[in-house]
Amino acid sequence: MTAHPDQATMETPQGIRTHRAGKVLTIELDNPPAHSLSSAVIAKLHATLDDARLDRSVNVIVLASSGKIFCAGHDLKEMKAHRANDGDGGRLFLERLFNACSAMMKAVVRHPKPIIARVDGIATAAGCQLVASCDLAIASDRSTFCTPGVNLGGFCSTPMVALSRNVGRKHAMEMLLTGEMIDAQTARDFGLVNRVVPADYLDQVVEKYAAAIASKSPVAIARGKQAFYEQADMRLSEAYDYANKVMVDGFMTHDSDEGLAAFFEKREAEWKGE
Repeated sequence: MTAHPDQATMETPQGIRTHRAGKVLTIELDNPPAHSLSSAVIAKLHATLDDARLDRSVNVIVLASSGKIFCAGHDLKEMKAHRANDGDGGRLFLERLFNACSAMMKAVVRHPKPIIARVDGIATAAGCQLVASCDLAIASDRSTFCTPGVNLGGFCSTPMVALSRNVGRKHAMEMLLTGEMIDAQTARDFGLVNRVVPADYLDQVVEKYAAAIASKSPVAIARGKQAFYEQADMRLSEAYDYANKVMVDGFMTHDSDEGLAAFFEKREAEWKGE
């Protein structure tokens, strides 16, 4: 990640690092070499997301990692050890692991702050799920993606949930049934990522998107993000009824009044998040 003179680095548990530049918080997976989502990393990432919910100094979150792997999914060594050593063959551990991971993924979607995945490397299985769960995803041209559970005698059933809600069904099934790696351009064509850029420009593009979103009213963004995901699961008439109410409520806020005033007065708005 690009260094900033005004960037603040905060103490976080091992497995997660955070940096803040202005109103943008970067959460960086720090579990090398694969940045796998072990049970501990899932818990720490979820806790870090929860801490950011009420932090009024943060308007946008960037989810990133360093090295050749963005995130290789669950820690297979951890899973194998429990399968071999637990009295129940690891069933209880696996239930807790996947429940915790699903709760963390839902926290990404339900988070009031927009979350941008900055992908520079390999994103597989739950790592691919994490990318799909984020609101936006920007990838370098050397990034690759796959859901390889079928190659291991299983199936990427939980990654399937996020994947099938972000890409076409045929494309999702192609990834899930073959377990083959797709390149960044194919991921963009599928709808898994928004942009594919040269690796040297990745930080610049991510920062541009983050800064643009961070400059908007945080209360409007939070309401809008929640409404987007809520209406997506509704029937058309129900979705419009719901969206109409959200629109009315949105125009009753202080920030809406300020935005309209700033528009007519041809000045920058001063948001209060109210």
